[in-house]
Amino acid sequence: MSAPVAVVTGAGSGLGRVIARALLADGYRVALAGRRAGPLAETAPDGLAVPTDVSDPDSVGELFDRVTATWGRVDLLVNNAGVFGPSGPPDEIPVAEWLSCVDINLTGAFLCARAAFGVMRRQDPRGGRIINNGSVSAHSPRPGSIAYTATKHAMTGLTKSLSLDGRPFGIACGQIDIGNAATEMTAGIAAGTRQADGTLRPEPTFDAAHVAAAVRYMAGLPLEANVQFLTLTATTMPFLGRG
Repeated sequence: MSAPVAVVTGAGSGLGRVIARALLADGYRVALAGRRAGPLAETAPDGLAVPTDVSDPDSVGELFDRVTATWGRVDLLVNNAGVFGPSGPPDEIPVAEWLSCVDINLTGAFLCARAAFGVMRRQDPRGGRIINNGSVSAHSPRPGSIAYTATKHAMTGLTKSLSLDGRPFGIACGQIDIGNAATEMTAGIAAGTRQADGTLRPEPTFDAAHVAAAVRYMAGLPLEANVQFLTLTATTMPFLGRG
């Protein structure tokens, strides 16, 4: 059998880069999606780099057209692209920044899942797997994070609906909720971040390679089995009891 085909969004940096490299090491044919061609090439010169704006339906369509034209199928989508978005009290959040966060984190995940779902249900052999990158903020918010938290709570609903609607077509969907993996995006957390009681405290982080290992496990299961939700945090992260 040919090597399975994976699409990883947000692959130009952070968790997306680590996940894409891990899948390549496992023998996947990997399409790397992100806004800028340069970072995608740095992630994996031997991958299929496709500059993509996940919030743009046409751009997402072009991504999956390119993947299917190159390899003929999609076996795995890792919906990883996302931003923290604006921070502050709800009444001080600029509406344009709220909409941008929703467009990338939620609508972008939907658009990519929609495109992947369409390929997976019609390909032969049929089926595939979608892994959504949620967050511990899908469970409990940080102060001043209404846009990010709302999109990550919505991601849980997206995951559940995809999982249910995928059953007739052999399409599995699961979600990984991560707390404080060490990436460029979480550098400020290690230095000090605001807690629910208003204090500023540094928080522990952990090696992002452990996230890639978790995704590899989820992706490696047969389609008859699925990790619906997986939460992975730094052991002493102040998450349980947060707020």
